[in-house]
Amino acid sequence: MEHQPPPERVEPAFEASLDRLGLDYLDLYLSHTPFAFQPGDDQDPRDQNGNIFYDRGVTLFETWRAMESLVDQGKCRAIGLSDITLDGLLPIFDSARIKPAVVQVEAHPYLPETELLEFCKQRDVVFLAFAPLGHGLRPGPLDDPVISAIAARTGKTAAQVLLAWAVQRGTALLTTPKTAARARENFDISAIPDEALEEINRIQTRQRFNEVVKTGSPGFIPQGR
Repeated sequence: MEHQPPPERVEPAFEASLDRLGLDYLDLYLSHTPFAFQPGDDQDPRDQNGNIFYDRGVTLFETWRAMESLVDQGKCRAIGLSDITLDGLLPIFDSARIKPAVVQVEAHPYLPETELLEFCKQRDVVFLAFAPLGHGLRPGPLDDPVISAIAARTGKTAAQVLLAWAVQRGTALLTTPKTAARARENFDISAIPDEALEEINRIQTRQRFNEVVKTGSPGFIPQGR
């Protein structure tokens, strides 16, 4: 689902996704953002100045109830949320009849989302980290001197160190390698020492690369903006 639609459009959007995928069932269906955008065929509706057209009359909980009905009908096994903050998740989690099975957010050493991760662990929610390498944007975690030093000591690449950190702290991962070689590199990870984990946890840099959480606008932004 590209954007959060009004409740009556949830099922048609779901069916359209099934049709594109050539499937009749999904294991997991996520709301792509906590924002509702103006209805229509345009997935990124904007005015002439580039400002997004929001649908302020739709709440996330209304959409969530419509997603719950998909589970009730046996159309998908589980539902979840993307690009949500802990403050945004709490009211949904407290009031939802079917709890979110997965929360997918940007997470890496520059944006560890520690509180959200601990909440998910306590409630058996899968924390799915996207952009675990900082989306490959540079400068970023791949170039961080702490990561580089650990990579040199352990005989791993910076990417493998970042992915190991993510796995060892208890998150699932979503990466988008552009080559088969990168995919093999991403799979070839092994545990890093506890002291290395602590070094990474002490990194002070804070940077969000995907601005959708605050603005609704998809895409990644350069560091320092």
